[in-house]
Order: sequence, then C-alpha cells, then structure tokens
Amino acid sequence: MDTDGEVESPLERATRRPRAIKDRVMKDQSQSLQAHLETLGNFIHSQRKLANLSLRELAERTNVSNPYLSQIERGLHEPSVRVLRSIARALNVSAETLLAQAGILEGEEAGGAERPQPSTEDAIRADRFLSDSQKEALLTVYRSYRAASA
Repeated sequence: MDTDGEVESPLERATRRPRAIKDRVMKDQSQSLQAHLETLGNFIHSQRKLANLSLRELAERTNVSNPYLSQIERGLHEPSVRVLRSIARALNVSAETLLAQAGILEGEEAGGAERPQPSTEDAIRADRFLSDSQKEALLTVYRSYRAASA
C-alpha cells in the first residue's frame, strides 16, 4: 500500500526501489565529496599558516579571490585543477600532494600509475598527527641541516 491507502502494483514497487537505492548512493557520494573538500580545505589552511601567509597574501600570489580561497578552506567549494596548482605553487607544496589531498589522484593510482614520492617537506606538511607548531619546528630543523650540508 502507498501513502494514500491504495495497493501498489509490482511495477510501481520495482521502479521505486532503484530510485531509493540511487538516492542513497547519491547521498553517500555527496557526503564523501564533502569530506574530501573539508580535508582539502583544512590542509590548505594549515599550509597557509605554516607559510605565515594571510588569506589576502595567498590570494595575491595565486590570482584567486580572497573570498573564494576562504570558501575553499572551509570546504564550501570544489576548486579546479588550475586553482589547486596555483595554490600549490604559492604554498611551495607539490601539486601532486595537493591533488592527492583533493582526491583527484586516486583514479590515476588505481590505473597502475606510480605515485610520485613526496619531498621531505611535503611529508612533514602532510602529517596529520603533527600540530602546526611541530611542523614548523621540524621544517626549520630540516632546512638548517640541508643548508649546513650544501
């Protein structure tokens, strides 16, 4: 029976089920995308803070508007690859690291392409178990060792 008290035909029942499944799949995909966008935004925010850049300074370096960058950092927009590459350059992070954070490189990895090795600095920046101040300290020590051995 449907909501009006009428008996539902088998055909009506069969067409309703796939729609419910499709709606559930779409909801799951939407939640997954939102989680990726929030993770990406948090990563960009963290990297911007590590680079001691204001949102306005990052906007100037990337030629992306300040409000749009703010929305990306808050996970409200899905940036294009061009915008991600521009942000990566401005933050001195490899584009691959940023694209992986955005979930864009997952399809390429599944296709058998070898994933590029992140630099030491990229690995430190990407470590979610370290606080921003710990990352900054590690980067400072790492850079001093590199400069001393050069």
